[in-house]
Amino acid sequence: MIGNFEVKMSAPDFWDDSDKAQSVIAELNAVKGSVDQYAKLQQDYDDAVMMVELADEEGDEDLAAEIGRSVTAIVSKVAEFELQLLLDQPYDKMDAILELHPGAGGTESQDWGQMLLRMYTRWSEKRGFKVEVLDYLPGDEAGIKSVTLSIKGHNAYGYLKAEKGVHRLVRISPFDSSGRRHTSFVSCDVVPEIDDTIELDIRTEDLKIDTYRASGAGGQHINTTDSAVRITHLPTGVVVTCQNERSQIKNRERAMKMLRSKLYERKNEEQKQQLDEIRGDQSDISWGSQIRSYVFHPYSMVKDHRTSVETGNTGAVMDGDLDAFIDGYLRSQIKVETD
Repeated sequence: MIGNFEVKMSAPDFWDDSDKAQSVIAELNAVKGSVDQYAKLQQDYDDAVMMVELADEEGDEDLAAEIGRSVTAIVSKVAEFELQLLLDQPYDKMDAILELHPGAGGTESQDWGQMLLRMYTRWSEKRGFKVEVLDYLPGDEAGIKSVTLSIKGHNAYGYLKAEKGVHRLVRISPFDSSGRRHTSFVSCDVVPEIDDTIELDIRTEDLKIDTYRASGAGGQHINTTDSAVRITHLPTGVVVTCQNERSQIKNRERAMKMLRSKLYERKNEEQKQQLDEIRGDQSDISWGSQIRSYVFHPYSMVKDHRTSVETGNTGAVMDGDLDAFIDGYLRSQIKVETD
């Protein structure tokens, strides 16, 4: 398989399309990473077998304890590697576009949106993914009204599709002088970042393009020119915005890419709904479904309602420790597909 990539990279026109070339290189690095990871797991296994044989010969209890720790580590690494291999859907390997939109509740829900923004940024950084803010609308007093992130890395969409839905927070509000308990909601939407090789019929006459001054942190160009771009796809009502680039042209290019991703995801969702109707599937799992609760008071717990995976360590979760929830959801989906 690596040989196929090397053939592509040796082609004389390989660098004619820089974005496509970078995509091929990233995919090659991901494949090499998987091969290296398998080789490391095989070596760890062989080392553990040798330690077992040595422990049997010498009856060394300290060595037996070390073997136990090694086996536990190997089991964990194998589970992670297995999950990576199971992310084999057509768009799992792609970069992701993640959007957060606070629900009703003003400052309270907007602050919850900011907390989730930090959580997903921390999770991405721990995985070595690159996070770029495409659009940011700050809250009136605190938090955010909305944010759009581009998260780049192998299998970024494959992992983050597990986060799509509504996230619920229960806590004592820091914005309530009476110290009352509040419940807040933020919706998380995730789509794969579709490239230009995907065929989509987007007509110019179906687009409404507005420009405006960007807001929030971003450098001297912010609030000085109408560089931010909003594109509305009139037939579907899909709206995308981008303000992170310094020029209107660049923001328009990024916004069009985001629109392609959203329209493609919408098309796939419609096809899936049609198939569900044909199959007689009565389940209603909509975009607005509540998927997870984060309870800070009167007790500490984060629970995923789809898989029942839960933890009492809310601090770790808010610092980006999401792997148990993502792993549980993805494995449940794999089980559904194979049943």
